[in-house]
Amino acid sequence: MPTAPEPGRAAGGAPPRGSGEGSLAARDLSIDAARIGSLLLVVLIHLLMIGAEAGPDGVVLSRPLEAQPWFAAATWVGQIMPLFFVLGGYTGIRSWRSAAARGERWWHYVRGRVLRLARPALPFFVLWLAVLAGGRAAGVDPALLDAVAAGAGTPLWFLAAFLLAQSAVPLFARLHDRARTPALAALLLAAVAVDALRVATGVDAIGWLNFVFVWCFVQQLGFMLLDGSLSRIAQRRGGAARLLAVAAAGYLLLWAGVAAGWHSPDMLHNLNPPTVSLALLGVSQIALFELLRPTLRRCMAARPVQAVAFLVGSRAMTVYLWHLPVIIALTGLGLLLPGGGPAPASAAWWATRPLVYLAVLAIVVLLGAPLGRFERVPAALAERAASPAAVVVAAGLAFAAAFWVTVSGLGFATALCGTIAVATAVLLGRGSARDPYAPPAASASRAEHPRSG
Repeated sequence: MPTAPEPGRAAGGAPPRGSGEGSLAARDLSIDAARIGSLLLVVLIHLLMIGAEAGPDGVVLSRPLEAQPWFAAATWVGQIMPLFFVLGGYTGIRSWRSAAARGERWWHYVRGRVLRLARPALPFFVLWLAVLAGGRAAGVDPALLDAVAAGAGTPLWFLAAFLLAQSAVPLFARLHDRARTPALAALLLAAVAVDALRVATGVDAIGWLNFVFVWCFVQQLGFMLLDGSLSRIAQRRGGAARLLAVAAAGYLLLWAGVAAGWHSPDMLHNLNPPTVSLALLGVSQIALFELLRPTLRRCMAARPVQAVAFLVGSRAMTVYLWHLPVIIALTGLGLLLPGGGPAPASAAWWATRPLVYLAVLAIVVLLGAPLGRFERVPAALAERAASPAAVVVAAGLAFAAAFWVTVSGLGFATALCGTIAVATAVLLGRGSARDPYAPPAASASRAEHPRSG
């Protein structure tokens, strides 16, 4: 999965509403442009990775894009997940600093993140539990059902990784303020150590430790983006050349890791478990993003572009979670056409992808009407509070549900347990109308400024 949105941005992007970014004029629209463009790209990539045709023994599934000889090389550009964590770090530390200035504590921030990730995931789990149970009862081919569910559940890895990283923002923001370079170096060295141990032992499961180190490292780069470290480089004489040198160095080290056999040349294969290759991509991507930032801002100055950003951004989690089920459904409907539709990877199949892409986007945007309410935390709920223990348990349950799907795939057992776990996380996150842990000043501040999460 190349990318994913940060949940719940109300206008032009994916960070949560009230995240401290203020009005449209107060936000850096280059962040919005990068996030929305990345989200649209991931929908396109997934569309091109799903093919189906009727065979003598039933439906045959294929991955046309991956079959192309240039695919692995293209992933060095198309794997933009690290950039999304960079952007998430930018908005995350900005939101946390704003919340802390209002007197909020770390569990208020984490509670907001849990609600904004778990609430949209709940209907997704419920639907697939119903589909898998109904499919079993109807006698649908179990292999086909499992393959479809596994593909549809792919986006849930992001919920696990992003919730984990965002829950750590208060801790790592403190480390960033006190020891910026040592904190960043420690995360990178830990990620390298995990990769080295994985390669030395041949135990791939060790790589799951990098769910923490790789994604928190890349998120930490976003902290530097907010603090202006890269902007200062860009504004110096020869700044563009320096940024290009940073990007080139990241890719050079990435090539060295692939040449040494540490990492796959296909950057999608390096995603789960995550490897240092993604951290290096993050370094290159943040440098290139800073280089392109003025251009992105100019693009976002156009009202039509802002309108598209708002339309997609206000439904970002819906687009992210539901685009694969929509693609799967349209692919299934295509099999009902005379002749079963164009064969995957045929000239006719490629020619029809633009129309199918537009149809997918239209459907998921329309789905944002009923499902969008799960992305938005109601003001009354945002003003409630939960205890630190309840927040920790809620975050753990939401993480466990998504992580289990990441490791084992979406099936009946993971859908059932995930539904229960996420529903419990949402209930725990609801909390109570009064925050017993808040000092009077903080309580008054939150009454004046609704909590953003």
